[in-house]
Amino acid sequence: MKTLVIVIHPDIKNSAINKRWIEELKKHPEKFDVHQLHEVYPDEKIDVQAEQRLLEKYDKIIFQFPFYWFNCPPLFKKWLDQVLTYGWAYGSKSGYKLLGKKIALAMSVGIDEHEYHSSGKYKYTMAELTAPFELTFEYVKADYRSFFSYYGIELNTSKDWIEKSITLYMNFVSGI
Repeated sequence: MKTLVIVIHPDIKNSAINKRWIEELKKHPEKFDVHQLHEVYPDEKIDVQAEQRLLEKYDKIIFQFPFYWFNCPPLFKKWLDQVLTYGWAYGSKSGYKLLGKKIALAMSVGIDEHEYHSSGKYKYTMAELTAPFELTFEYVKADYRSFFSYYGIELNTSKDWIEKSITLYMNFVSGI
C-alpha cells in the first residue's frame, strides 16, 4: 500500500530541501502520494471531511515540514485541531479512525543537531521538542513512528548538502 506524505510548507517555491524531497517522492508514484496542504488550502480553509476521508485510505502517513520556532508551521497545528475531531479521531466507539495507522514526522531543521541537546544552545533534544506530536498521535491510538530530521539547513544550502539528504530521507519514508 502507498504512503501518504502530507507536506506543510508555507513557501514551497522558495524551499531548498522540502521541494527537493517532494521531487524525489514524485519519482515513485507507485509508493507515495503527496498532499501539499498550502497548495490545496491557500486560504487555509480546511475541508475537514475531505482530509478525514483521505487519511482513512492510508495505513502509513508522514507529515513533512520545516521545523522552525521549535514547532511546526501554523497550518499543521490548525489542521490537527480541525481534522482530529471527537467521534472521528478519538472519544467514541465509532472514533479512532487512525487506530494502528503508522504515522511519522519528516522535518528539515535549520540548526545543527548538536545544538538540540541538554548541553546545547537550545537545551532540549528534538525528541523532547516533538513530544506533543507523539502524545497527539498516541492519544488517537495511531502507531507513532518517531521522526526524521535533517539538520543544518540554515548553514548548508549547497546542492551537495541537499542531495546528501535524499538517500537518508527516502530510506526513512520507505521504512515506515
